[in-house]
Amino acid sequence: MRTVQIILVGGLVVLLSWAAMAASTGPAAQLERFETEAARRGQAEAGRQFFLTKHGNEWACASCHGEWPTRSGRHATTGKTLEPLAPAFNPKSLTDTARVDKWLRRNCKDVLSRECSAGEKADVLAWLISLR
Repeated sequence: MRTVQIILVGGLVVLLSWAAMAASTGPAAQLERFETEAARRGQAEAGRQFFLTKHGNEWACASCHGEWPTRSGRHATTGKTLEPLAPAFNPKSLTDTARVDKWLRRNCKDVLSRECSAGEKADVLAWLISLR
């Protein structure tokens, strides 16, 4: 009986892990995650303004990603080419939760000297997703 329980629990863990991996991690799922955390919908116009505005460190998101994230950008310090952020122009953009979290955390600290709020993230993602 104990062996059967162990096998069933192990199987359940595998199934749950597979389901988590199979769950959508696309741009809409990323946006929904931040909207849920912020307890409000992302506002594309607020996201556009946030993206283009220079903040505490005299940088804006657009300093590296360009005013139109439908095109490639260039990192202001390293000169490294950055792929377009808008998912309609870069199918890989905003699809990996770990990368989205890592880069938002890092870039918000560079631009704002703090992490972005869930509402700010939702706004920026709403704008990026709206670009066609």
